[in-house]
Amino acid sequence: MSCQLQFWRFLCSFSIFIFDYPTFFCDEGKKWHTSTINKILRNEKYITDALLQKTYTTDFLNKTRVKNNGIVPQYYVEGNHEAIIPKDIFLRVQEELVRRRVVKTSANGKKRSYSCNHCFSQIVICGECGEMFRRLHWNNRGVKSIVWRCISRLESTGLECHARTINEPVLQDAVVKAINQMLGDKSSYQLQLQLNIASVIRASQATSVENIDEKLMVLQQELIQKAQSKEAYDEIADEIFRLRELCQQTTVDTAARDEQIKRINDLQDYIAQQTTHLTEFDESLVRRWIKQITIWDDHITVELKSGVSIDVDA
Repeated sequence: MSCQLQFWRFLCSFSIFIFDYPTFFCDEGKKWHTSTINKILRNEKYITDALLQKTYTTDFLNKTRVKNNGIVPQYYVEGNHEAIIPKDIFLRVQEELVRRRVVKTSANGKKRSYSCNHCFSQIVICGECGEMFRRLHWNNRGVKSIVWRCISRLESTGLECHARTINEPVLQDAVVKAINQMLGDKSSYQLQLQLNIASVIRASQATSVENIDEKLMVLQQELIQKAQSKEAYDEIADEIFRLRELCQQTTVDTAARDEQIKRINDLQDYIAQQTTHLTEFDESLVRRWIKQITIWDDHITVELKSGVSIDVDA
């Protein structure tokens, strides 16, 4: 088995995406760095498709090839060969890569990059200024503790903030309280999740991939006819490229919608199956369910990936 195929199957074997290892070792003893893995994750050839003319030849005598930045046209061919991995997995990976490109843009315009060192990283947000909270190790008069503090109070962001510093156990307790509050009122939250599913479906893009494909087939026939009769076909070619981009975006949007519905259904199953309240903090539940935690002066808002928000006193 090739190293790249081995990596994809390794990735598909997990229910969450494994992007966070700086290196990956395969059976042949080879080591890949992050840049290599990123290229593999973005390679459309694993799902039967092929993007032609990613590079082009500038010197035929020396066979010099350079990256194509729009100098010559590119062609996206679907169903070019047998699929190696499921298309839905590939599209979920593309969605996750886009999500991690810029985790958050602060009120002052600064872009915060992705970090996965801790389950609370990038999801604890200041209710006063909108900045993220950062994890700190404190030694206050000989007493060591781990706290979270708004970045506006640690850096010169141009924002004046008076947000409180919060101990990590308080954050953990807030998550436990929020989930227990949801488990204590199952019927209300089950109804809210059903409404969220309906909302996701209504908000999904009305244009279907099938309709775009039909239009593409017609335009491609017109392009061939004009080319054969030596007529100008630039406008048709431009429309074909636009529809192909729309088709790709529609496919990604559909995958994102399906993933959101799956998250909601998974949470419904969890609520239905959980018979007891949580007694201790579980980091895996944060990674699985929690989208954002907002810190206010007198309470904490825990927002789940399924669209449910819960306020707890803390």
